[in-house]
Amino acid sequence: MNKRGPGPSSLTVLCYNGRAGGGKTKNQIESATLNRDEGATMQNLEARTIGKVSRRLIPFLIICYFVAYLDRVNVGFAALTMNKALGLTATMFGFGSGVFFLTYFIFEVPSNLFLDRFGARKWIARIMISWGILSGLMAAIPGLARATGLGDETTFYVIRALLGVAEAGFFPGIIFYLTLWFPSVYRGRIIGSFMAAIPLSSAIGSPISGLILGMNGVGGLDGWQWLFIIEAAPAIVLAFVTYFYLTDRPSDAHWLEPDERAWLTDRLAAERRQREAVHNLTLWEVMYNPRVWALAVVYFGLVACNYGVGFWLPQIIKAFGLSNAMTGWVTAIPYAVGAAFMVWYGYRSDSRGERKIHTAVALAIAAAGIAGSTLTGNPTLTVIAFAIGACGVFGTLPVFWTLPTAVLSGTAAAAGIAVINSIGNLAGFAGPYAMGWIKDTTGSFTGGLLLVAALAVVAMVIVLLLGHDHALEKAPGAAPALKEG
Repeated sequence: MNKRGPGPSSLTVLCYNGRAGGGKTKNQIESATLNRDEGATMQNLEARTIGKVSRRLIPFLIICYFVAYLDRVNVGFAALTMNKALGLTATMFGFGSGVFFLTYFIFEVPSNLFLDRFGARKWIARIMISWGILSGLMAAIPGLARATGLGDETTFYVIRALLGVAEAGFFPGIIFYLTLWFPSVYRGRIIGSFMAAIPLSSAIGSPISGLILGMNGVGGLDGWQWLFIIEAAPAIVLAFVTYFYLTDRPSDAHWLEPDERAWLTDRLAAERRQREAVHNLTLWEVMYNPRVWALAVVYFGLVACNYGVGFWLPQIIKAFGLSNAMTGWVTAIPYAVGAAFMVWYGYRSDSRGERKIHTAVALAIAAAGIAGSTLTGNPTLTVIAFAIGACGVFGTLPVFWTLPTAVLSGTAAAAGIAVINSIGNLAGFAGPYAMGWIKDTTGSFTGGLLLVAALAVVAMVIVLLLGHDHALEKAPGAAPALKEG
């Protein structure tokens, strides 16, 4: 019997053969080590690429949408003095505020298809300069009414309608643009960061708007006219910046290193093939797809909450007996809270890889907050209720837009996103108009607020009934993507 024990050759066998030392051959161990190194390298490349793209695009797009949304909703603050100056009733104001969305609806899909054809850089710049000019023209309503003989009310309607034509395609165009740059696993947090411009524009813009309204008599203009002029100017400036700053697609991004550009292009192409293997929809199939229409109804309920409340919130707050300036500061509170919740909620959805329940829960919060605002006459409790509702409304937005982008790609994605957004934005007409009509009929906003809260509940039910394939958001044939948050 050998008393010396195993020699060097035997140790090699024991360590690498696995009969007494771990079950893996030397080649397997070397291969596993190599795979780990390659995996770490790919993760570093992914993190570096996504970080660089995020820093390049997201802050600029936030600024653009901040200006867009401010120009869209500043009519709500202008109404504090404009309605009296132009002789507008609540119903007239609600119709004029909402007619923007009727023309927006008509031109939404064509605009998004033009963006896909001509590129985001040129088309978004065109949209911004058009809406900047028309938003500024709102200040000229009295003069234009006298020159054309249309009257103040009709001129108000016409300019709002033209503004809808000009801005059509901007938001869905940006959502589509983000799908060209970010893999699915990142879209909840990215869209959340971008769409934080919605509540931030109101949180920051409300106090500023309240102060601008105090410029009565400056240059012979009313404060509400200065509001439109001052807040339209940035859009015109940003149009020129957009043309020279944005890059249409990753393959054109010379500010990325070659390996970063190659990784991003390959990853997005692989995700597109994966989606099309399951949902290979043509342009016309998208237009009639039941899921697209169901999501459009969901978005209708969400938009009704957003604009149905948003256009009227300054007047609701003003009724507490506050000055215009103080109304601006108080109105900012729900939006500031909603902005913080929105970014956190998008990260939470991404980190858990879950979309449907997150969307439904946020819609329930929106309904509860908006309905709750009708249960108290206490100003503090009312603002708290609106803040809760804002968390729900703005928390829904980034997670909702991951649902269609998980199954649509290419031109079909451009069309599908536009269909959902355009139909949903019809609530931008219906919500404010219904609120105004109910206010004139009943003398109270209560019925209108309960109506939009009910629409949020309907949207929640539809989301729960819809399925969502989480596998379509995973990296095709790769290790799980990096998680953040």
